[in-house]
Amino acid sequence: MEITLKLFATLGDYLPRELDGRKRVYNQLAIDVAEAMSVQAVIEKFNVPPAMAHLVLVNGVFVPRNARATRLLHPGDELAVWPPIAGG
Repeated sequence: MEITLKLFATLGDYLPRELDGRKRVYNQLAIDVAEAMSVQAVIEKFNVPPAMAHLVLVNGVFVPRNARATRLLHPGDELAVWPPIAGG
């Protein structure tokens, strides 16, 4: 099934420029994943360190860290991941 993965800020380094003939556009890439794949499994597939996956949203809805292993993805979902951000 196809989903869109978006990795923001420094996490963009974990997103390949091309995968399975598809090219990323800025910070996003359409990817094929197994049916009923979890949010956590996709994050791990792209080797994003767990501590760096700070803010995670599916279709704009926050997924807490303790729900990522059980939150399953569906065709057309958009998974967005941000690292911790500091400012002042």
